[in-house]
Amino acid sequence: MMSDMSRLRRRDVLVGLCAAPWLTLMGCEVRSRLPPAGEIVDTAVNIGHRLRDGWRPIPADENWQEVGVVIVGGGIAGLSAAWELRRQGYEDVVVLEMDALLGGTSQSTAYGSIPAPWGAHYLPIPLPHQTDLIALLDKMGVLEARASNGMVRGREEFVCREPEERLFHDGIWHEGLFLEHGASDSDLQQWQAFQQEIGRWADWKDEQGRRAFTIPVSQCSDDPAVTQLDAISFAQWLDERGWTSPRVRWSLDYACRDDYGLTLEQTSAWAGVFYFAARLASSAAKPQALLTWPEGNGRIVKHLADHAAGTIHTQTAMTEVRPAKQPGELLEIIAVTADEKVRGYRTRHVIWAAPQLLATRLIQGLAHDPERAAAAKQFHYGAWLVANLCLSNRPASVGYPPAWDNVFYDSPSLGYVVATHQQLRDDGSTVWTYYLPLCEGDESANRKWLLNATWEELAESVLADIERAHPEIRGLVTRLDIQRWGHGMIRPTPGFVWSSARQVAARPWGGIHFANTDLSGVALCEEAFDHGLRAAREVLAAVSAQATS
Repeated sequence: MMSDMSRLRRRDVLVGLCAAPWLTLMGCEVRSRLPPAGEIVDTAVNIGHRLRDGWRPIPADENWQEVGVVIVGGGIAGLSAAWELRRQGYEDVVVLEMDALLGGTSQSTAYGSIPAPWGAHYLPIPLPHQTDLIALLDKMGVLEARASNGMVRGREEFVCREPEERLFHDGIWHEGLFLEHGASDSDLQQWQAFQQEIGRWADWKDEQGRRAFTIPVSQCSDDPAVTQLDAISFAQWLDERGWTSPRVRWSLDYACRDDYGLTLEQTSAWAGVFYFAARLASSAAKPQALLTWPEGNGRIVKHLADHAAGTIHTQTAMTEVRPAKQPGELLEIIAVTADEKVRGYRTRHVIWAAPQLLATRLIQGLAHDPERAAAAKQFHYGAWLVANLCLSNRPASVGYPPAWDNVFYDSPSLGYVVATHQQLRDDGSTVWTYYLPLCEGDESANRKWLLNATWEELAESVLADIERAHPEIRGLVTRLDIQRWGHGMIRPTPGFVWSSARQVAARPWGGIHFANTDLSGVALCEEAFDHGLRAAREVLAAVSAQATS
């Protein structure tokens, strides 16, 4: 179990109490020494809430156009669909993205000469069966060589360099994310037993030769021996094996918070094992090396956008999809720009690459389909706070040297990643990207707190957390920007991943094809890419069928 003090502090974050000594939130006094500059940068919240509240503008007759495919959403899934359409020679495409930046939770920005992520910031090197992803990375110039067994290797400048990660505990930085310093024999034995169990699952295959856990999820075995893990929590799964070591549980809880925005108790056991086993080639293999860039997965976003088919419109919110009423009729899409110009599109094919939570609200008639409406209620999302801190210089560290990923043991946050680490810039100015998933408590209340808090309150919470490891941080931060992800990622809670909801939500409906990482139940770049390609291929098959009919 997590320590009582750790659990108390995490709960304090969510309910806004002042009891946690390092965090000052919601009605608590903000210290005077905040950075001289900074802002809340997300741009799509207001228009998103207007749509939620029923705002539905209508375009003038002259503002309609006909297009082959409309893609709703310019995240990895939507851009991957546009990339695949172009790769197959189909160019009559429009991509609509509500935000000012493309990429969804893989957005990035830049501070002078330093790029930095606003969300996802790495990609494990794909295994040989991930042929489409390997093709993409080849085009990006990221991969260096392929072995005789099909394994690929990343170019040195893109493989995360050492030190990769470190952990702050009891005033000192330690190597890695499992706290071996001071660990008991029982701690180490349980950690080894856990690794052996993960290795067993990495080797497991069903009668059809499918792995229990792999990426993408669509290629995982649906054998009951595997899917039954989805019925219980990761914490229960650990309990059943007697793995009670606080250090083991902390490390696994961190993994769940990192990839899912959930605690051990909230995470499906299937998702918990998937996190570790899916990226192992076998029990004898080490985890795949990580590809990373200063701007994180924003590098992938840029490549996809540069090579996507058609026209991309940012700051253009899709407000309504009207399915065809009769066979042969066109679907109608209505969208509005940031300056409230209303546009209309008529098309035979829509790829919905926006979150599922919006589908039943904005696609006419979808909410009246009982099966679809029931499935939609199963999709739940966690809120995240991400901050970019511009530093004039690096603070001192005690213990293990500064790394790319820097984590605090006794904190609800995930710590920070260093944008300049991959550029071999270990001194001088830099940008740190700090991540805080709001795990515990009511999802809606977490979002409300996040959206109602001021920049001053959020900046204070970030600095108060970091300064426990870096007491001089306030004197080094020249700017602190905040990104709020109210629905940051899908939550693979027990019973969701292998329910029928994902399969129902992924089926085409009235000329609309669905593509989003939500449909995998886990929010990974690889899953969004897979769904984008699948939806594009569904559209191409429909186009081909129409051409021959």
